[in-house]
Amino acid sequence: MNNQVIIFDTSLRDGEQALPASLNVREKLQIALMLERLGVDVIEAGFPVSSPGDFKSVQLIAKEIKNARVCGLSRALAKDIDACGEALGVAEAFRIHTFIATSDIHVNTKLRKSQDEVVEMAIKAIKHASKYTDDIEFSCEDAGRTHIDYLCRMVEAAITAGATTVNIPDTVGYTIPSEFGSIISSLFNRVPNIDKAIISVHCHNDLGLAVANSLTAVEHGARQIECTINGIGERAGNCSLEEIVMTLKTRYQKLGLNTNINTQEIHRASKLVSQLCSMPVQANKAIVGANAFSHSSGIHQDGVLKGQNTYEIMTPESVGINKNVLNLTSRSGRHVIKHRLGELGYGPDEYDLDNIYESFVRLADKKGQVFDYDLEALLFFDQQKHEHAHYKLNYLHASSGHNIVPTATVTILAGEHEITQAATGNGPVDAAFNAIIKAIDGHSLEIVDFKLDSKGEGADALAQVSVIVEYNGRRFNGIGLATDIVEAGVKSLIFVLNNTYLADQIDQQKQHKIVGV
Repeated sequence: MNNQVIIFDTSLRDGEQALPASLNVREKLQIALMLERLGVDVIEAGFPVSSPGDFKSVQLIAKEIKNARVCGLSRALAKDIDACGEALGVAEAFRIHTFIATSDIHVNTKLRKSQDEVVEMAIKAIKHASKYTDDIEFSCEDAGRTHIDYLCRMVEAAITAGATTVNIPDTVGYTIPSEFGSIISSLFNRVPNIDKAIISVHCHNDLGLAVANSLTAVEHGARQIECTINGIGERAGNCSLEEIVMTLKTRYQKLGLNTNINTQEIHRASKLVSQLCSMPVQANKAIVGANAFSHSSGIHQDGVLKGQNTYEIMTPESVGINKNVLNLTSRSGRHVIKHRLGELGYGPDEYDLDNIYESFVRLADKKGQVFDYDLEALLFFDQQKHEHAHYKLNYLHASSGHNIVPTATVTILAGEHEITQAATGNGPVDAAFNAIIKAIDGHSLEIVDFKLDSKGEGADALAQVSVIVEYNGRRFNGIGLATDIVEAGVKSLIFVLNNTYLADQIDQQKQHKIVGV
């Protein structure tokens, strides 16, 4: 049997579904490009029929990604499959992933159909997808709770209909490894045409067993694992890409299985997804957590100093965590910045050098020294800027202290109009936010989440603020970066305001079309 395991990443589909605020098209493309660099085999870019935004994102990703197979999800419905075909049609080759529930719980309660009807729907959907591509994946939703006789019947029918990959999801994270392994073994033993398709698994982490179940499945013959960066996804999340990949690599002598993942890109991918999705990685998270390669015990520290492998089964460098030894100053020129970004893996077409250098010089004047993690933070923030932002910050002053009411004054440029407002709050950030909301008369805005993170090390580290704002029934995510926490917070809110302004413009254009203007 082939010892190559296909890595199917669904961060942009299953992972994005669970976020507090949706990603925009550019953010999704950033993640897709990172996944391509990481070496992911299949990128599930979204659910095209679900919204115009998702359709556009899938289409753009399909157009831009060249070294991975782009995939779109669809229910077993013709309109869903047509949306996938249309969105993905810009790519030379692509995959359509269609699914239907197979467990008695779902068939009887949700679908309210007979088992025969569900099989016929699956066959019809797969044949319809074959009009667009010969790369068709079919999923038996809630396979973990499906009677094995019916599951075997469904898998056989799907392969006969033309499915080239059949996915066995533990949709609700219910099974334990021995049980899930038995399901996979039974399929290989009982489905006569099983050799005509790749068997995939998609495990959820409701009981913390997603990685264990996925590993057991590949030991029993599955050759595709569906996973996400940082394990993001519905409820407790999905199988974690970094954990599954590093387990296969670290325990190769035991498992004998390979992937195409460039593991040195894992840490960078984790950071990007965490930042864009506003989902911090817990410190004790395996592989990518802040403590994953930290040693506090004196005995452990002594052991690592004497031999790294005494307490480390993999090196931090193997997942892309490198010591930041490059000190850049305001005297460094553009060519040095370009060279260092190139060493970090960023091509010149991924950033605006003039913008990055301008931000770099300002930061270097404040900090004295700039490190690799600072450069990556500046690059990330530059990629989030609006090319034609409606709202811009011209002036900010905030004050607070013991027995002093926090106050802030801001000057906002809204288009060509300059507006200055002052306000108080329960802290300097709150005061600045209140002043901005007054300036734009944005009382319909509700700030539902505020997160502060340190990007770097030491007291002069960059502050990253992420805010989530509810506006007209939708949630928008904003990110701000600065050495000053108040300034970072204000930038994050300005970022959100530009997103809400753009959303209003799109809504107005749609309304004009409706009324025939």
